Amino acid sequence: MRLQEQRLQQAVQGKTILITGASSGIGRDTALLLARYGAKLIVVGRNEERLRDVAMQTGAQMYVMDLREEQNRQQLCREIQQLDIFINNAGISIHRSIYDALERPHDFRRTMAINYFAPVELMLHFIPLLDAAQGQIVNVSTINTKFRPMAKWSAYQASKAAFDTWLRAVAPEVKHTVSTIYLPLVRTPMIAPTKQYERMPAMSSEAAAKRIARLLYTKKREDQPWWLLFLRYVRP
Repeated sequence: MRLQEQRLQQAVQGKTILITGASSGIGRDTALLLARYGAKLIVVGRNEERLRDVAMQTGAQMYVMDLREEQNRQQLCREIQQLDIFINNAGISIHRSIYDALERPHDFRRTMAINYFAPVELMLHFIPLLDAAQGQIVNVSTINTKFRPMAKWSAYQASKAAFDTWLRAVAPEVKHTVSTIYLPLVRTPMIAPTKQYERMPAMSSEAAAKRIARLLYTKKREDQPWWLLFLRYVRP
């Protein structure tokens, strides 16, 4: 996919952009891409070594923290007092039979913590900042929220759908741009534990980063694969 580089530079140069889940995969490649066009980056991730590498390559301010932990979310909110763009990318995926999860309620708490509670809590702080900047949130979501619920994906689908629904409910009220990108399978470290994905076609994280970057100048409310238009899906 070709980017309109001049429009992208105009959209991000000198802008303060916070990216969660930036130590690898989509977040990392988005940070590397936007840095080339003059963005002032704040990157958040759990892996210190990888995040430090991203920060060194981009000049970003970095926060090594696990956003599943409430005290880390509160710290980030205290320290971020100016923001133009928030790219909500951090997330986890769990593929597990409900019978294998009967004694694992923490699977659901952890998944909801990062996929739902973390971005909600951050947005409660960021909304006034983004309004003041006439800025933008880009929520990195999944095409799974467009599908009917699927076996073995209860924790993941429910948590991603929860924030997707919350953000769509909030969008008409706020004074900044709200965009969501619904990605298909992307080849990142997050999908590595699911062995069935090894032979399935997947988008590269670099391609996903370009699609996210394009939203920063088109300001579209949604971006999704064209072929989703031809699928019939049912929400619960």
